[in-house]
Parts: sequence; C-alpha cells; structure tokens
Amino acid sequence: MERGMTRIALFAALIAALGLIPSLTLAFGVPITAQSMGVMLAGAILGAKRGALAVLLFMVLVALGLPLLAGGRGGLGAFVAPTSGFFLGWPVAAFVIGLIVERLRSGPLAVTVALASIIGGILVMYGFGIVGMSIALDKTLAECAVLVTAFVPGDIVKAVLTGLIAQALARSRPAALLSRQ
Repeated sequence: MERGMTRIALFAALIAALGLIPSLTLAFGVPITAQSMGVMLAGAILGAKRGALAVLLFMVLVALGLPLLAGGRGGLGAFVAPTSGFFLGWPVAAFVIGLIVERLRSGPLAVTVALASIIGGILVMYGFGIVGMSIALDKTLAECAVLVTAFVPGDIVKAVLTGLIAQALARSRPAALLSRQ
C-alpha cells in the first residue's frame, strides 16, 4: 500500500516536472507540452487505477493553486480555460492506457504501450479536449476538431517514446512495471 502511494506521488511529480519543459502555445490558446507524456507514462507504468490516481493527485495540487501546469499556471482557472477539456480528460486517459496495457499482453510491450497511448492519450484525451475547447472558445465541435490536428504528430511521438520507455523499464526493472503485475 505504502509503495503504491509513493509511486502515485512520484508520477504526479513527474507530470509536474514535465511542465517545466518550455511549451509552445498555439494561436488558439492551447499549449503543446510534455505533460501529456507524463499522463501516458503514468497509465502505462502504474496501471489503470494507480495511473488515474497519480493524475488526480496532480489535478488536486493544481486546483489548490500550485503553478504546476506548463507555463506556471495553476488554480481553479485551469478548469475553465481552453485547455480545460484536455486537463479534465487526463485521469480518464491514464486509466484507459493502463487498462489496455494490463489486458493486452500479446505482442511486444513497446507496441502495446504505444497503441494504448494513442487510444487513451490521443483519442480519449482529444475527445475531452475538443468538447472543452468548444465550450471555452464558443466554436463548433468540428471547428475544434480541426484545431487539435496540430497536436497529432507530437502526440504520436510521445506515444512511441512512452512505449520505448516502458519497454526499457520492463527490461531493466520488470517489477517496476505495475501495469503488468
């Protein structure tokens, strides 16, 4: 139990640390950050429940006002910004990624994790993000879907990197990959 809580806290810290990597903010107010890769890693390595809990812990810290989001943002404003849909989708994305990695045990781990990250970290997260952007920017869902296409190449790279990192971790420390225990 204690180790699980420690790992949840460590992945919340990892997501925060990835926010320190400079982001590129697009014209419609949504930044490209490395934090979504932290969400992918949390789900892939910790599994569905622990991965989602790590993201929820991070979100609570942001809601309390800690400037942990890319660009030093924090507070309740993060829940009503153009990025709020993506942000609210993070725990669901981590859960879906973890669930897929836990259940899909055939094939190379890197491929499984990359596929899970594409499904959870792109498709699921974009679903939330498009709805959030539509509300915040007062645009149609179709208009917002077109806007988020700018993120797809970078997120595919993050998904592949997540797969490679998970595979390397599984080779060096198999017990650390909680999603496969």
